[in-house]
Amino acid sequence: MNHFVEVLLPIPLERNFTYAVTPEQAKNLAQGMRVAVPFGKSKLYTGIVLSQHSNPPVAYQAKEVYQVLDQVPLITEPQLKHWKWMASYYMCTLGEVFRTAVPGVFLLESETRVLKEAGFQDEAAELNEVESLILEALGNHASLKVREIGELIDRKHVLPILNRLLRKKAIRLQEALEEDYRPRTARFLRLHPRYQDEEALEQLLETLSGAPKQTQVLLHLFQLREGQQKPVRSRDLEKRAATSRSVIRALLDKEILEEYHLRQDRIVYEGGENKDIARLNPEQNEALQAIRTSFGLGKTALLHGVTASGKTEVYSHLIREYTDRGKQVLYLVPEIALTAQLIQRLQSLFGSRVAAFHSRQNQNERGEIWHHVQAGEQKASVILGARSSLFLPFSDLGLIIVDEEHENSYKQFDPAPRYHGRDAAIMLGALSGADVLLGSATPSIESFFNAQKGKYGLVTMQHRYGGVLLPEVELVNLADAYRKKKMKGHFSERLREAMDDQLKEGRQIILFQNRRGFSPIVECISCGHVPGCPNCDVSLTYHQQRGQLRCHYCGYHRILETQCQACGNATLDTRGFGTEQVEEELGELFPEIKTARMDLDTTRGKHSHARIIEQFEAREVQVLVGTQMVTKGLDFGNVGLVGIMNADTLLNFPHFRAHERCFQLLTQVAGRAGRKDFRGLVLVQSFNPYHQILKQVSTGDYSGMYQEQLYEREQFKYPPIVRLIKITLRHREWNRVEEGAAWFAKSMRMVFGKHVLGPEYPPVARIRNQYHKQILLKIPLGQSLPQTKNSIKRIEQSFNAISQYRSIRLIYNVDYI
Repeated sequence: MNHFVEVLLPIPLERNFTYAVTPEQAKNLAQGMRVAVPFGKSKLYTGIVLSQHSNPPVAYQAKEVYQVLDQVPLITEPQLKHWKWMASYYMCTLGEVFRTAVPGVFLLESETRVLKEAGFQDEAAELNEVESLILEALGNHASLKVREIGELIDRKHVLPILNRLLRKKAIRLQEALEEDYRPRTARFLRLHPRYQDEEALEQLLETLSGAPKQTQVLLHLFQLREGQQKPVRSRDLEKRAATSRSVIRALLDKEILEEYHLRQDRIVYEGGENKDIARLNPEQNEALQAIRTSFGLGKTALLHGVTASGKTEVYSHLIREYTDRGKQVLYLVPEIALTAQLIQRLQSLFGSRVAAFHSRQNQNERGEIWHHVQAGEQKASVILGARSSLFLPFSDLGLIIVDEEHENSYKQFDPAPRYHGRDAAIMLGALSGADVLLGSATPSIESFFNAQKGKYGLVTMQHRYGGVLLPEVELVNLADAYRKKKMKGHFSERLREAMDDQLKEGRQIILFQNRRGFSPIVECISCGHVPGCPNCDVSLTYHQQRGQLRCHYCGYHRILETQCQACGNATLDTRGFGTEQVEEELGELFPEIKTARMDLDTTRGKHSHARIIEQFEAREVQVLVGTQMVTKGLDFGNVGLVGIMNADTLLNFPHFRAHERCFQLLTQVAGRAGRKDFRGLVLVQSFNPYHQILKQVSTGDYSGMYQEQLYEREQFKYPPIVRLIKITLRHREWNRVEEGAAWFAKSMRMVFGKHVLGPEYPPVARIRNQYHKQILLKIPLGQSLPQTKNSIKRIEQSFNAISQYRSIRLIYNVDYI
C-alpha cells in the first residue's frame, strides 16, 4: 500500500500538498511533525504534517519527503485548530499563519552550497582571477555557501560568476538543509572515575606535590562540589582557583580531570520566589470575586480599573491561583517596553517560573522558550509576552490576561495574518478551555459594548490604590500663550512653571509628543517646496541627531541639503516638531537636568527599552520625553507631572476612532502621574482646549465618552454597530489599480449594495512605489460573516480570472481598526 502525507508549507497558497513517504517513515510520522520536502525547482522547505492517507494526488506526481525532522510533534492539535480559525476568520492562508506562528529557527530552508566538480582541471580552462580564487578556495573546503563566496571575493552579486563556472563545468550546486536551532551547552569538570576512592585520591595528591597550581585546582574543585556531586563549571573553577586554562588543560591531558557538557538555558533568573503577594484592599477583593464569578459562568471578564487602581495585584493573585493548580498562564502586553518592567515584578513573586517571549529576543531564545512551554516545564509556567506569544504550544493553558486590551498595537497590519491579539486570545481561550481576562483603564468601545450587552462580565475598580487621588488635569490654551508671547519653543509659561516646581521638589516629569524625529516637515520659505520621499507620497521627517531626512514608511533617507532643491535658495526651515526637538528645547530651558528620550529611534537595540526604564526608575533621569511608548502601563512612583505637548495632532486625525484613541492615549499618559503618595498634575497643551474630548479627559469621564462615541457610531454605522472589512488593492501601476479597484467595488455593490464604501485613496496613497486603493465593507451584526467572506472570495476568483488584474495584490483586513 502506498503511503502519503498532507503537508502544510509556510507559503501564501490556498492549498496543501501531498508527498509520498516510505512505510518506515509512515510508522513514525504524526500530525504536527516537521518534514523537509522539495518544492519548486529543487528548493527544500520545512512543512508540517497535517494527516496521513493512501490517496495519491490526481493533478501531479507526488514527490518524496526528503527528511523527517522531528521525533515528536512540534505543533499541537489545539494549535492547529487555532491556526485554522485564524486563517478562516482573517481571510488569509494557513501557510501564512504557519510562517508567522513558528519561530524562524524551526523553519529550515535549503541553502545552496557550491562544490568543485571532480576531475576539473584548472589549467585546461580559461579562468579569470576571481574564478581562480573561488576554485582555489573550493580546493581547500568540501563546499562553500554562496554568502561565503561573496565575502571571499568581496562582491554582492556572485551569481553571474557562478553561472560562468557552471557553464565551464568547474562547479556543481547542491541544496543542503541548515538547522539553525542550537541548544546552548556549558563546559563542566569532574574528577576522573579512577580517583573516586580515598586511597587513590591520596596517592594522586602526593604525585602532584611538585605541581602546586594543579593541586590548588583540585582542592578548589572539592570546595565547589560542596561535598556532593554538584556540577562544577570550568570557568567557575578557573575563577575560584585564580588559575589559567592551561593548568586545567594539563590535568585533562593527564586524565586526572574529565570534561563534559550540560545543556544550559540562555535566559536564566537567579533570584528567589516570594510566596507572599501583597494583600488586596476591599475594592480589589470585590473585583477578584467578580472575575471568578464571570469565569464560573464561562464568560470573558473585562476589568475596567482606573490608572493605578492596582490591576496588576489582582492579576498576580489570579496567576498564583492558576499556577498552584499546575496550569499555565499567558500574560499579554501590547508593547515590548512593558515586558522590561513587568518581568521584574512578576519574577519577584513567581521566580524562575516566569519567562518573557517577544520579537526582540534572538531566534535561539525564542526556540528555547517554545520547547519549555510545550514540555509544560515549571520554568515556563507564566509567559509574559507580546501578541506573538499567542502561538506558543501550551500544554495546559488555564488563564489568559490581556492587559491594556484597548491598544491598537495588538493588531497586526503586515504581513498576514492581520489578526487582533485580543480577539485571537479570546478564541484561544475558547479552544483550550482557558479563562480570559481583559484589563484596561480605558476599554475599547467594542469590549465595553460587549460587556454592556452581557457577552463579557464587567468588573470595575474606580479608585486608586492606597486612596491616592487621580491626577489633576489642566488644559493650557496654546492660542492664548502664543498671542501673549508666553511661549519658549513649544513650552508654554504654565508648563515651564510646573516643571520648575516639580524639579525643586525632587519629582520626575514625563513629556509626551506622539511624533518622533526633530520635525515632520522641512519647507523652503522662498518657494514653499517640501522634500518628499521618492518611493512614497509623504514628506520626509528631519532627524537632527543624524542630520538626515528620513521616510517613516519605507526607510529611505538622505543627508539634509543646505539649499532648496527646487529654487536653490538656502532658506530651508522646519515645520512642526517631534521628540528630538522637545529634547533639544529642554536642554536649553533646563540645562542642569538629565533627560532621556524613548521612541522608535532610541529603542532599536535589544535591551534599550529596559535601560531607559531602569535609568528613570533609579531617578538618574529627571525628565523622560517619549511617544506613545511612555503611555502604556508603566509604573513610576516619583512622577509628579505629565506634560502633553500638543493634543491637537491626536484630535484631528482622519479616522473614525480618532476621538476614542485620543481619550485613551491622553488618559493613559495622564495616569503615569502621582501613582504613590501624592497627587499628580497633568498639563494638556492645545489650540482647542474647549474640545469635548479634552474636557472628558480632564474629568476622567469614560462613560460620557463611550455614550457619545456609541451614538455617533450608530448614526454613521461603524463598529461595534457593524463589522468592517477593508480591502486594499496594491500595484506599481496607477492606472491598473484605478481600473481594478473600480471593477472590484462595482462587483461588491452588486452583492452588498449600499454597505460598500469606496474605492478611495488612503491619506498616503503610494508606499514603496506601490499605489494603494481601498474599499470598505460594512457588515450589519445580523449578517452571516462566513457567507460574506465566501461572497468576497468568489468575487476575487472572478477578478483574478481577468488577465490585466491578476498582478494586482489584494489585501484583506478583517475587523479593520
